Amino acid sequence: MNTSSVQFTHPLKDKVCVVTGSAAGIGLGIAEALVAQGAKVAMIDIQTEALNKESSRLADGAHDVKAYRLDITDREAVFEIFTKIRSDLGPVHVLVNNAGVVDQRPFEEITAEQIDRMMRVNVNGTLFCSQAAAIDMKVTMSGRIINFSSKSGKTGSALMAHYSAAKGAVIALTHSLAFELAPHGITVNCVCPGITEATGVWSHVSEAYTRNMDMELDKVKDTFASKIPLRRLARVEDIVNFVLFIATRADYCTGQAFNITGGREMH
Repeated sequence: MNTSSVQFTHPLKDKVCVVTGSAAGIGLGIAEALVAQGAKVAMIDIQTEALNKESSRLADGAHDVKAYRLDITDREAVFEIFTKIRSDLGPVHVLVNNAGVVDQRPFEEITAEQIDRMMRVNVNGTLFCSQAAAIDMKVTMSGRIINFSSKSGKTGSALMAHYSAAKGAVIALTHSLAFELAPHGITVNCVCPGITEATGVWSHVSEAYTRNMDMELDKVKDTFASKIPLRRLARVEDIVNFVLFIATRADYCTGQAFNITGGREMH
């Protein structure tokens, strides 16, 4: 193999990378990793206080990090923010559609408002941000769009029918965008994590399971872990490392829904 053309260090240096839902959890971990790569990072979230705090912390080392408060379900606002990002930092090269919401309840109790919100944030928001980022990527004939689905988007999860439906839609959206954007040199993939510790999703789901299934928290964790071949829940760094791989190395992968589940999902 001729390795002379392969760049092993900082392939994202000075590239503009946008991460939605980046005020905490996995999104924040991804933003931190991108900063370490020398990227210019646009952090998007709806939680103003946490967003400003974390973006200021990451910018302390004279890094190009900027914060943008945004409701990703508002298409007009999305396009306005991406225009500002283009002006502040330059054309977008990587978009990580990490922002999302989760909920847990018996399917008979799901209201029209609840499923509508689930779809608007997880599906519409992913689509709108991808539309806005693709403007730059089509001009440069390059780019990486990385969407967030879930294990639940592949095989479903009990008490999470509307969440599973939304995350399944993200996978189908990923396939469609991969076909449409391939002629422009843009890859579109998604990651499908299992339950991940130290995240808002895990906090919400674990609390809901303790309530809905009358289990203690340690028992909930043990129950989930016992179903995983690697016998542990995912960690934030597991997800971050894989996202970084897609953003920097996976040039010949598009339209894929990658499992990060410790073997819980194998298709």
